[in-house]
Amino acid sequence: MAVSGIDPVGGNELVFEPKQSDVLLYTHKTGIVATWEGDGWYDECRSWFETSYIHAGISGFQLTITGPEAQKMLSDISINNVYKWPIGKCKHLVQLDNEGLITNHALFMRDADDVFRTTAGIPNQIIGCLESGAYDAKYAIDFVYIFQFSGPKSLTILEKLCECDLHDVGFLDTRKLVIPSLGIETELCRIGMSGTLAYELRGPKDDGPAVYAAALEAGKEYGIKRLGWRSYPVNHSFGGFPQQTCSFETAMFKDPVFREASLAPFSPKGSIDPADERSRYRSLSEVNWLWMAKFDHDFIGRAAVEAEAANPTRGIVTLIWNPEDIVDIYKSLWEEGEPYKFMEFPSGEQQPAGGHQDYVLDASGNVVGWASSPIYSSWYHKTISPCAIDLAYAEPGTELTLKWGDYGKRIKDVRVTVAKYPYIDADDNRDYDMSTVERGNK
Repeated sequence: MAVSGIDPVGGNELVFEPKQSDVLLYTHKTGIVATWEGDGWYDECRSWFETSYIHAGISGFQLTITGPEAQKMLSDISINNVYKWPIGKCKHLVQLDNEGLITNHALFMRDADDVFRTTAGIPNQIIGCLESGAYDAKYAIDFVYIFQFSGPKSLTILEKLCECDLHDVGFLDTRKLVIPSLGIETELCRIGMSGTLAYELRGPKDDGPAVYAAALEAGKEYGIKRLGWRSYPVNHSFGGFPQQTCSFETAMFKDPVFREASLAPFSPKGSIDPADERSRYRSLSEVNWLWMAKFDHDFIGRAAVEAEAANPTRGIVTLIWNPEDIVDIYKSLWEEGEPYKFMEFPSGEQQPAGGHQDYVLDASGNVVGWASSPIYSSWYHKTISPCAIDLAYAEPGTELTLKWGDYGKRIKDVRVTVAKYPYIDADDNRDYDMSTVERGNK
């Protein structure tokens, strides 16, 4: 996303990861070049169950907020209580507009009483507050590598890389480390979007290629896989982490100035009428984040959230696609006439895919939900769509119809079945049994 004070880094060059001759597919995404497909999407999408992946795609800007009123500013615009936040811990902050629709969400780090950082999300709202002069706080921007690791071997690989014991790093904790073989300092954080054991390494962008290469080498004996952007939405969707640009759009697109400047353009695809922009955005109940909202402080959108919390009408579920109907979609390519919309693998819509939304209907033909882009898992051998759905239809086992295609084009009726959200059944990162993890610092 284009942000005041942030210039795209990288242009047409790899900046945060080393160029590798056996990676044939790279992508230019929001200002940087990153791996599109590293070790084949099918194997990549099994890695967080079997081994570990390394992903460099969200490397980019780091926003640091400092000052006596930095915390107050974050409190005024976030649904979270930012005062119950230990130094050295991370927190997932969510920002809204006045209608209670999500404008931004991202992981933030607290380094001191008055120092906060984020390396993701869409910081326009934050920067606007700080540039307004309403708060005694300021921001600075630099560029960092962010390498994500997830799977049962992720910690083992990182311990081998850093030559130290990291079993005691708790969920959402950060720790400064040194990679002995490089003499480079890095930051470790126990966080991830796969729904199972996961970590991030972060540091100055210039150190990125060397750190990536060393981590890849450390992981070779453990079967590490290079995860590309093509497979990135799979862990979010199956792991239960709704994501702007992947499963819905930021409501900041309602602002024509933001829409014009955005590096990821507003692209309303899917069977839902493009004029229906609301279906592309999400409220808290539609992503199961109402529990995050704390009504012990004022924040933008609070009145809308209080009304929603008092009478929620929608939730989020997993829709499992009928494989016979998927086969029909591909079969249409060998038939006369207009084929059905082509479904990519493993994400049915190429990234960014937040603007893709499909109608979901009940047996009487009533619209009861909005389904995000379909996602295939080579581990579960299923195609699913996260779906914001009327609560009356959220019971697992409920059978519905999804309208696959683009508005005004040929539409395929796909039989779908409601299932739990998140769908993953792996051990959760928050309470992972660390005694089962092989030590890498032998």
